[in-house]
Amino acid sequence: MKLTKTLLATTALTVAAGAVAAQDMADSMTLVSWGGAYQNSQLKAYSEPYQEMHPEVQISWDESSAEAVAKLRAMNEAGNITWDLVDVEAADAIRLCDEGLAMEIDHDEVLAEGNDGSSPTDDFGDSIVSDCFIPQIVFSTTVGYRTDLVGDTPPSDICAIFDLETYPGQRSLNKRPIGNVEWALLCDGVPKDDIYEVLATPEGQDRALAKLDTIKDQVVWWSAGADTPQLLADGEVVMGSTYNGRLFSAIAEQDQPIGMLWDAQMLDFDGWIVPEGLPEDRLARVMDFLKFATDTQRLADQAAYISYGPARASSAPLVGKHADLGIEMAPHMPTDPANAKNVFVTQYEFWADYRDDIDAKFQAWLAQ
Repeated sequence: MKLTKTLLATTALTVAAGAVAAQDMADSMTLVSWGGAYQNSQLKAYSEPYQEMHPEVQISWDESSAEAVAKLRAMNEAGNITWDLVDVEAADAIRLCDEGLAMEIDHDEVLAEGNDGSSPTDDFGDSIVSDCFIPQIVFSTTVGYRTDLVGDTPPSDICAIFDLETYPGQRSLNKRPIGNVEWALLCDGVPKDDIYEVLATPEGQDRALAKLDTIKDQVVWWSAGADTPQLLADGEVVMGSTYNGRLFSAIAEQDQPIGMLWDAQMLDFDGWIVPEGLPEDRLARVMDFLKFATDTQRLADQAAYISYGPARASSAPLVGKHADLGIEMAPHMPTDPANAKNVFVTQYEFWADYRDDIDAKFQAWLAQ
């Protein structure tokens, strides 16, 4: 039976008040994320400190967030939900919520107040894009390039992706339409404010794919965020898209000859959803972990390991230096004023509505 929002809030309050004894909570959790540097930041900021407080709890990680919607659909169909907490992008959270596959959350009842006394709703603000979404970070999809392979004029414009004459060589792009089709239309002359209106039409979708056709035979398609940094490090591509935190890791932590292009970076939110239908003991454990892992300090702590901005306003002043490198992290965030001069904010509501149809069209185009 689907738990109502009221029942969930009651469960969460009971857990928060300590009325649910530890022995009544599950002693294990499966968390789903994206692997690589991002998942490591969650491990360091969230799960390891939680396990220090609760050594009886075993936490395992599944790196299937890129396939979260399809897999949760299949689990729901089979009546066997094996995941406890799933990290997804904002648009996928909306889709999962609309389909009844993610649980509605009363943020002000379930989550901790900000350290400044602000309510979770006020502290998270616009990042709460769905009743099922518990925000963690602001991130961007952007482009990295090999500094030693781009000549004396490194790219400064997103349309360098399509400029094979100035920047010959292979590119790497995400094996899904999000980001690719927006950049394609932008570089085909569509004004930024008109992109999604155009993309909502079959003609606009065809136009984006036609632009991508101009570089298709020079593209290596990736599915994991760690792929592009590795392809760049190996010199197999001259430039490629990935998440800004992955590029930060390659540049700052691994000292790779890579530069980062901030122009038209695709800003988005990422966070947790709780799968619908968890047994009571597993739900109690998840609620206990969520309240801890999304508080002001924990979200600020994550920024010490990767250059993603915390989704809570109260966390931003606490963002300090990298845990190992000792460098200030604020200038490496996608929201830093120097990096955010020409951002492209992903319209997650558009993708919640159009994702399945455009995905099918994009995959058919790839197979041609």
